[in-house]
Amino acid sequence: MRNSAQIDRQGLVGCRRHATFRFYEELNDFLPPDRRKVSFEFAFNGTPSVKDSIEAIGVPHPEVDLVLVDDVSVGFDHLLTGGERVAVYPVFERLDIAPLTRLRPEPLRDPRFVLDVHLGKLARYLRLLGFDTLYERSYADASIAAISVAQRRLILTRDKGLLKRKEVTHGYWLRNTQPRLQIAEVIEVFDLYRSVNVFSRCMVCNHALEIVDEVHVQDALPAGLRGQFEQVSRCPGCDRLYWPGSHYDKLVDLVRNLIPA
Repeated sequence: MRNSAQIDRQGLVGCRRHATFRFYEELNDFLPPDRRKVSFEFAFNGTPSVKDSIEAIGVPHPEVDLVLVDDVSVGFDHLLTGGERVAVYPVFERLDIAPLTRLRPEPLRDPRFVLDVHLGKLARYLRLLGFDTLYERSYADASIAAISVAQRRLILTRDKGLLKRKEVTHGYWLRNTQPRLQIAEVIEVFDLYRSVNVFSRCMVCNHALEIVDEVHVQDALPAGLRGQFEQVSRCPGCDRLYWPGSHYDKLVDLVRNLIPA
């Protein structure tokens, strides 16, 4: 069976131009094994932009922060004419590359998220840790992209196609498929350890919780729990009440596993 690199090389016969690409670090997650951490030829017709070429290879543009063409940093709109060496680097959250052509807007230092429709459990975990997280099963890709742009929210998704939408500027493709591994991945990738504020947000509707005296909400508590707490947390959006209990203890254990002391 021919691999993708062989297909491209054979395609050069009927194609007037090609460029040599090399992807670095986690961008290799998007590539087939034979293209990871090596240089390979990419064949094309006409003069495609760097952005279109990168996405044709399979890498969503929001994951890219720096492109060097023949050792010169360029923008996504740079046109390829053939014969170039193209090096593509991932998002630099901690490294200052100000003198170069940074391809994304500044990183979103206020961590707010919008999630695709398959990440409901991850949404609950993010809210548990205090992160402003929008999620609805009814969201279409176009709605998620529009929310991300309008509200400056970072998209979390397992759908590479969503990140390839031209209007998307901030997004991340989750490598893990299990929710507990996903939340650990998000915390690690975006270095959110110091931003965690547990039990401060409703896990169901995302509103910030408010502390109220129990006497004001006693009638809403189970009869066996009335009078046990001086204060409880209430969601101003859906009126749910939160109080310490067996479920609370399980969530505490989850947080301890996710956030090292």
